[in-house]
Amino acid sequence: MTTDRGAPLQTADRALQVLLAFSHDREEWGVTDLAADFGWDKSVTQRLLASLAHRGFLVSDAVTRRYRLGPAVWHMSTAWERHGGMAGLVRPALRELATASGVTALFAVPDGAHLRCVESADGSSGPLRAYRLADELYPAHAGATSRAYFGMLTPGARTTLLYGRPMARFSELTVTDPGELEELMSRVPAEGYAYSEGEYDPATAGLAVPVVVRSQPIGSLTLVGPHEQLAGRKQDLLIPLRAAAEGLSELLTPRRVRGHRPDSASAPRTSPKKG
Repeated sequence: MTTDRGAPLQTADRALQVLLAFSHDREEWGVTDLAADFGWDKSVTQRLLASLAHRGFLVSDAVTRRYRLGPAVWHMSTAWERHGGMAGLVRPALRELATASGVTALFAVPDGAHLRCVESADGSSGPLRAYRLADELYPAHAGATSRAYFGMLTPGARTTLLYGRPMARFSELTVTDPGELEELMSRVPAEGYAYSEGEYDPATAGLAVPVVVRSQPIGSLTLVGPHEQLAGRKQDLLIPLRAAAEGLSELLTPRRVRGHRPDSASAPRTSPKKG
C-alpha cells in the first residue's frame, strides 16, 4: 500500500518493519529496544506492537512485556505453502539453472538432521528419478546437498545435529567417521561449495553451494546427475550455480530498512543504532 506519491503508507510500512525485525537471531523485542533501533517515539512503538498483538501477529509475555511472533504469522505461512509457497518462488530460477547446466537442479532446506528438497527442475539430460524429488530427504552426513548447508554451521551446531546418532551407509563411499566428516564440512566456508560422488546415491554426483540470507545459511542449491555429466565440469558449472544461488539469496531476503530512516514523526537521532 502506498500514498499517491508512491511512498509506502507510513503506519503500514512501520508495522511491516516491526514484523521483519524478528529473525532467527532476534526472537523477541521490547518497546524500548525496538524504539531505539528504529528511532521511533516509544508511544508510537507501543501502539504498533499492541495493534499487531491484537490481530495475533505478535504475542506479549505478561511478565517481561516483550513481544514474539504470534499465530497469525503461522496461519499466513501455512496458506502460503498450501498455494505453492517456496516451491513456486524458486521454480523459475531452478528451471533456468537446469537449462544452463543440462542436469537436474534442486533447492533444499534444513529439516532436522536432513535437508529436504523443496523443488527441482530437470535439464536436457532428462529426469534424475522416475518420481518428483520434492520432499526427498538427504541425510546430513552423505552428499554435497547436505554438506553445502551443514558445512556453513559452527562446529558446535554440527555436533548437536550430526554426531552421537547412527549414520547409515548408502554406499562404500559414504563417510561415517566423525573426524573425517568434520574435515569435509570445514572446507565448505573456504571453498564455497561441496562436491560428492556416490556418497548418497552410488550412481550420481552432486555439486552444491550454500544459499545465504542475511549472513545465515538457509539451504543449498545443487546440480546433480550421473558421474560422467559432472566429473571434470566443476569449475564451469560453479559459475551458473553460484549466480543462481546469489539470485535466490536476493529473492528470499526480506526488504527491511532498520535504524537509519527516521521521518518527521520519529524522535530525532544523531546516528544510526545497530540492532
